[in-house]
Parts: sequence; C-alpha cells; structure tokens
Amino acid sequence: MATLRSSGKKGTWRYLIVLWISGCLLLAAIAAVGVWARMHFATVSFCMLIAIVLISLLDSFISSALFSTAGALLLNYFFTPPEYSFEISEASDIFPLAAFLVSSVAVTSLVRRGRESERRLREQARLLDLSHDAIFVRDNRDVITYWNHAAEALYGWRQSEALGKDASELLNTVFPISREELQLILLSDGHWEGELRHTNRRGDQVIVSSRWTLQRDENGEPVGTLESNNDITERLRAEDRLRRIQAQYLDEVQKLSRTGSFGWEVKTGEVFWSAQAFEIFEYDLNEAPTLAMVRNRLHPDDVAVFEQMLKDANAGQIANFDVELRLSFPGDRSKQLHIVGRVGPNGSPDSRQFIGAVMDVTTARQADERLRRAMTELSRANRASALGELGASIAHEVGQPLSAISTNAEACRMWLMRDPPYFDEVREGVEQIIAAGSRAGAIVQRIRRLIKGMPSEHTAIDINDVIEEVVGIVRRDIERQRGKFRLILAPGLPLVVGDRVQLQQVIINLVLNGIQAMSTTTANKEITVVSQRDAGGNVVVSVRDSGPGIAAENLPRLFDPFFTTRSSGMGMGLAICTSILKVHGGRLVAENNDDGQGATFRFVLPPMNDSKAA
Repeated sequence: MATLRSSGKKGTWRYLIVLWISGCLLLAAIAAVGVWARMHFATVSFCMLIAIVLISLLDSFISSALFSTAGALLLNYFFTPPEYSFEISEASDIFPLAAFLVSSVAVTSLVRRGRESERRLREQARLLDLSHDAIFVRDNRDVITYWNHAAEALYGWRQSEALGKDASELLNTVFPISREELQLILLSDGHWEGELRHTNRRGDQVIVSSRWTLQRDENGEPVGTLESNNDITERLRAEDRLRRIQAQYLDEVQKLSRTGSFGWEVKTGEVFWSAQAFEIFEYDLNEAPTLAMVRNRLHPDDVAVFEQMLKDANAGQIANFDVELRLSFPGDRSKQLHIVGRVGPNGSPDSRQFIGAVMDVTTARQADERLRRAMTELSRANRASALGELGASIAHEVGQPLSAISTNAEACRMWLMRDPPYFDEVREGVEQIIAAGSRAGAIVQRIRRLIKGMPSEHTAIDINDVIEEVVGIVRRDIERQRGKFRLILAPGLPLVVGDRVQLQQVIINLVLNGIQAMSTTTANKEITVVSQRDAGGNVVVSVRDSGPGIAAENLPRLFDPFFTTRSSGMGMGLAICTSILKVHGGRLVAENNDDGQGATFRFVLPPMNDSKAA
C-alpha cells in the first residue's frame, strides 16, 4: 500500500522501476569503487548506508528494505570471504552483514519518520496560519516558539521578530488576575479562558478573548502553552457605546417621567441614586447620597412614616414598600413623592438590598386636586341644573291642566251670562274643571313621590281607555284650531302596566305638539291617534299630525331637554315623554310622514306579562 501511495504521488510504476534500478546501480558502483580501491568492509558499508538513506528519502519503506538487502548482498559478494561468492565461510562474517542490514533499515525508517513528522508539523502550521485567530506557542519560560499570520496582522510584529521574545514583555500583557494565580489554574485544569489586554506594535491597546491550552510531553511534563486570541476590542467598544446610549436614554426617560431610581444596602447603609433622584431631592451630583439627606428633606409630619419603614426593612419584616411622602424646601416649596421598592435579586438574610423608584407626583396630585374641585363644582352645577329641569317639568306638567281650568272657567262665565244661562254647558265645563284639577293634583303628587324617591303607582291599564280620556281633555284645543280628531283603536289589545297619569301626560304632550305644529298651516288639520299591536306582541300608539313636519337637522336633537323650535316653548315635553316611557320599558320615535304632510310620533309599550317579567 505504501508503494502504491508513493507511486500514485510520483506518477506511475515506471518511476519506481527507474528508482529501484538506479539505486541498485549506485550501490553496485560504490561496491566496485571499494573493490578497486581495496577499501575495508566497514568503509564500504558506511558509504552504502549513506547512499541507502539518501535514496530511501525518495520513496517508502519497501524501497528502503530493497536497497538494504541489495547492499548486504553486494557486501557479502565482494568483501567477505570467499570473495565474489554469496557463500559465508566464517560465522563471524554474518554479524557485520546483519548489522549493516538492520542498521540501514532502522536508520532509513527513523529518517523517514522524522521527515513525516516534519511534514505533519508543517501541515499543522499551515492550518494554524489559515486561522483568523492570533495563535502563538510559548515554552515554559514564556518564550515565543511559534507565531501565525493572524498574530502578525493583529499585533504588527512579523514572525521573525516575535520568535524568541518573551510574550508578556513583547505584548505588555495585562492579566485579570496575577500571573502566578493564572499559571496555577493552567497547571491544574490544563486550560484557561478569559480576557487579556495587549499592546500592539503601534502602541494601541488590544482586548482579546484568550484561550490557553497546556502542552505536555510523553511523560506528562509541561513543555509549552498554545495561546489563541480573538480580538474583541471593537465589540467591547460597541457594547460600551450601546450601554452609554441606553444610559442616556434611560436618563432622558427618567427626566421626562420625573422618576428616579435608587438602591439601598440595608447592612452597610449605602445608598445609590440615579441622576434624576438627585434632581428630585435637589442635591448636587457630587454628594454621596445618604438616608440622612432624605430625612432632611422630609415634611415633619412624614418623618415617622419614613422611620417606621426603615425599621421594618432593617428587621426583615417587609420585602417591598409603596408609600407617598412629602418633601419640604426653602421658600415654602413642597413636593409629593411616590416611592416603591422591593428586595433586589441579590437580597439575602445577611445582606438585604432594596431597589426601587422615586416618582415626583406633585403635578399629578395638584391635577387631582383641581379635578376634585372641578367635580365638586360640576356636582353643584348639576344639582342646580336638575332643580331647573324639575321646575321646568313642574311648570310644563301643571301648566296644561291649569290652562284647561282657566279656559273652562272663562267659558262657564260666558254661558252663565247668557239669557237664559246655558246650564248644561256650564255643568259640562265644571266637570272638565274638576277633571283638570284632579289631573293637576295627580301630577303634583307624582312629582312629590319622585322627589322623595318613592316608586310610582303602576297598575294594569287599557291603553285605549287612556287615549279616549285624553281626547276628551284636549278636544276643545283641536276644535279651537278648526281641526278634528280621528281615532283608529284596535280592539282586544293586551293590557299594559304603568302609571295612568304619566301615560296620559305622554299622549297629551304628543297630541298638543301636533296641534301646535298645525297652527301654522291652513290646510285640513287632523290629528290621528292609532293603537295597534306589532309582530312582537307589543302595544303601539301613534300620533299623526298634518303639520309642516320636522326639519332634518332637528331630528337628532328632538328629545334633548330644553330643545324647542317655538319661541314660547320650554323644550321639556318630549324629554319628559322619553323619561316616562323609559321607566315603563318603552321607547319613543319620531319621523316625517311619507306623503310629506306632517309627522308621526310613535311609542311602544310591552304587554302586561312582559312588563311583570321585566
């Protein structure tokens, strides 16, 4: 296999044949010269040994063995008696021939092994030169014995300049620990890793991530150290720049949020503040922060709270705290602080460390106080507004029956002045006055119950009956406008649950709104009241007028309190209707009629069973 590998490396078998023939001829020539010059056996054997060693360098062990055998045969043939014969007459001649054969094989093997070792070392050195890491080898005296190309590029010294130099002196090495401690670790573990600081040829400092590997001989004794260094200078500078940028951003964020950070070593009493913490307590950055500096700034009423917090922290009774304290400054200035903290990650029973944040919440607390005062003022305004709405509601609700009483009383006086008096009309007018008075009294009772917070009286009601009662109350108003009522009441409607007076007020308001809307028209004036049942079983009441309708821009605000389009209106009627229907579980909607004549107000009430369920 060795011959084949060799022949493959040199070319072909032809090379081997030429080598073997040439080698044998050279040995024969040496023998011929020895015979001609009558040289001794030892001299000729020495010359042959040298030739065999030189020729064997050109090929493998097989060639060495071949040449050694050929040389032994030539020595036997020409220089041992009987000469010119391969016979050995004396046994003593066997020893020198065997010695020559063994010596030549051994010497050529050793030479070849040395060459192979040298080749492997050159190959390893070539591989080390291809590495991007700076690699060099130091002996036990710290003298450099190997220096690769990456080391030349990193440090600036060429290999010829670095070899033989003391590594620590050449690179001005700064160790993270003493050199003696580092050497003990290397001898104990066989390797070491860490960061070193070197100085290159230009005088610039280079920071490297270094890996040391101890080299030992066959007996295990240290013979040197392989050191591999990776330049991390730029990476560390980038990390340092990033840390500075992060610190700068953190400082700006703390300024914007008025939040400082702190640390407190309970055992030693040491305190650490961020720049913003110094700003909050208004101390100079050059001063070393202490707990006494905090006490000096505290409001006298908050000192006890602070001292108790310190006492609990020293006793290990709290793992975190959340407290608000006040600071006092000259000129009657003060600050409100919100301080939070917790035991740090390195906290232990023997060494407790608190970390936390101190926030200047003065502006926030002042804003809270302003908001509280504003809420108080708003509440007072709301109460006044509520009283105004209540007064407007009372005036609107009671105004209708009082107006009816006044109108009917005036009519009765006119009928009594007739000759003869119209007693039947007077009787009807008095009855309407009594009904209006009763309705006004009921309204007052309802408002009194509302003010006292008492629930209204809800009973089962036939909505058609309520509609007919309302028509009787407001008939004179529509007749005064020379208009007419039209009722379309569906029979057999389910009963609804509610306050009879309140539902009367809803229908009266809707009918009177329709009558007032028609006062500006000269066409046929008609109020149509329809009751029916929808697909869901609810009771629906619609009040349709033939007035001008509702302007599109007014539809969204139609049910807002105090919104009105009439100069004499109060804007409470529809708002009251909406409130009443909401209490009864109903809803009110308004829309213009499809034919462009007037508008329709429609409310929906759930039937009695649904009302009870609700």
